[in-house]
Amino acid sequence: MQVFILGGTGTIGTAVVAELVSRNHQVLALSRSEKSDELLISAGATPFRGNLTEPDSWADAAVSSDAIIQAAATFGEDMGDVDAKAMKALTQAAATRSDPTRLIYTGGCWLYGETGDEIATEDRPFNPLPAFSWMVAHAQMLLDAPQLRTAVVHPAMVYDMRDGGVFYRFLSAAKNGQRTEIWGSKATRWPLIESSDLARVYCDLVERSDLVGFFNAVSEEGVTVGRIASVISEAYGSPTEPMIRTVDEAVKENGAWAKGPTLDQQMSARKLQSAIDWQPQITDFAEQTTHWISDIQT
Repeated sequence: MQVFILGGTGTIGTAVVAELVSRNHQVLALSRSEKSDELLISAGATPFRGNLTEPDSWADAAVSSDAIIQAAATFGEDMGDVDAKAMKALTQAAATRSDPTRLIYTGGCWLYGETGDEIATEDRPFNPLPAFSWMVAHAQMLLDAPQLRTAVVHPAMVYDMRDGGVFYRFLSAAKNGQRTEIWGSKATRWPLIESSDLARVYCDLVERSDLVGFFNAVSEEGVTVGRIASVISEAYGSPTEPMIRTVDEAVKENGAWAKGPTLDQQMSARKLQSAIDWQPQITDFAEQTTHWISDIQT
């Protein structure tokens, strides 16, 4: 298959490209710079020069592929507008084709809002942060488009050891012998998934165009942020008592998106496991992270 990917050099996209290539799929990836070109070529993908903000230059090429993966976000104040323009362009381009185009769209666990002691499944009503509410509307638009066969993946908090993913702040501080910084409370729970396990979800769904709708992707339903920070600090031999920042402080310093990591959440992947017989290969972040850090230090 030929797969067109948006966001092919990000935390999720890098892992997805590697998995697609390992399955002998041809990968076209949107690229806006020579640096991205080099990264994509080294990963076995073919760069397609363009910009997410200018979809008219790449939408036709995308829908001409066998499948499209949207794993890109600008994380700027206009990220919703950028995504809307891009997804509308894909919908319009797909409408001119005789056969439906397979599309995998990326949502997120933050769309469920606080879950507390409840475990979010796909039938849970959305309660998104205002900064990400556009994702719900865009996902539904794509699901309703007759010439798209859309599956929406809601990843848990994604970590890996290339750039750290959601562990980045903890790893950076601990590596430099500093106290880790927690936003909100040590008791806040994050559903977790490692990037290569998530990549298999995307690729499995690409290959199953009969599956449409929402799919949660998670390997550990809920792990406290305090434990995550402690495991990473101990692995580096750094101070283990974290510095606690209030939610308001985090948002003021980093923007509205910073409310996301402060949400106390748990999430289930039972629907996904039933639909495609997917099982995570990494089910203990502590063991995996300690192993990775040990390899780095030796």
